[in-house]
Amino acid sequence: MLRFIGWEIVKMLHLRSVRLGLVAAFVLPIIWTLAPGLKQVYGLVLVSGWQVPSLALLAGMEFLYPFLVAMAAAEVLGSEVSMGTLKPLLLRPLSRTRFIVAKLMAALAYPFMVLGVSLFASILAGLPHGLGGFFGGTGLGGGGFAGEGFLSAGAAFTEVMQAYFLAAVTLLPIAALSLMFAVWFTSTTAAALGAIATVLLMRLLIAFPALKPLLLTTYLDLYLLPEDKALGVSLLLLAIYTVVFGMLAVVLFERKDV
Repeated sequence: MLRFIGWEIVKMLHLRSVRLGLVAAFVLPIIWTLAPGLKQVYGLVLVSGWQVPSLALLAGMEFLYPFLVAMAAAEVLGSEVSMGTLKPLLLRPLSRTRFIVAKLMAALAYPFMVLGVSLFASILAGLPHGLGGFFGGTGLGGGGFAGEGFLSAGAAFTEVMQAYFLAAVTLLPIAALSLMFAVWFTSTTAAALGAIATVLLMRLLIAFPALKPLLLTTYLDLYLLPEDKALGVSLLLLAIYTVVFGMLAVVLFERKDV
C-alpha cells in the first residue's frame, strides 16, 4: 500500500496544475520581498529575513494556497477520468477502497509540499535581510511584526516552522473536500469550484455566531495562534473535517459507476 501511495504522489507531481502550483508557491515570497507597498499594506519595513515567511502566509492563505490545494486534489482523480485511465486501473487486482485511499493520501501530502516550497523560497528571499537575531517579530508570534523585544534566530525559526506546519494542517480538509467532489462530479473543474465555493460559503456563514466555532474557515488562520483558540480543539475539529470528507470520498467511490 505504501508503494502504491508513493506511486500516486509521483503521478500527482507530473500533473500540470500541481507543478504550476509549486512554481506559484515559490515565486510568491520573492515577489513580496520586492513589493514597494509593504509599508502601506502591512505597515512593515523588513528588518529581518525571518519576516518574509509570514508575508507569504498572510498573502497566500487568503485564497492562493487553498485554491492550489483544491485544484491539485481535484486533478488527482479528475486527470484519470479525462485521460481515460480510470477504468483500466480499476480492472487491476486492487480494491476500490485502497485505490481511492491512495489518491486521498497523495492529495493530503500536497499542502505540505506547497508550503514547504513556499518556506524554502521565503528563506532564500530573506537571506539579503539576514537570518540572525533581531529586535522585532516574525509576524507569526506575540506582538506581530513589532515583536516583544529581541528575538533570537532559534526562536524565529521555531515560530516560522510551527506556523507553516499549522497552515498545512488547515488545508488538509480542503484537499479531502476537493477529492470528495472529484469523486462526485468526476470532473477536475467542477470539483475545484465546488470546494472553493464551499469554503467561500463558510466564510459568509461566519455572520452566524452560533456556527462560527464549527466552521472550517474559522481555523484557516490557525497558524497565527490567536489567544481565543485552543490549539488541541482546533486541530481535532480539522481532523474530523478531513476524516469525514475522506470517508465520504471512499463511500461515494465505492458506489460510483465508472
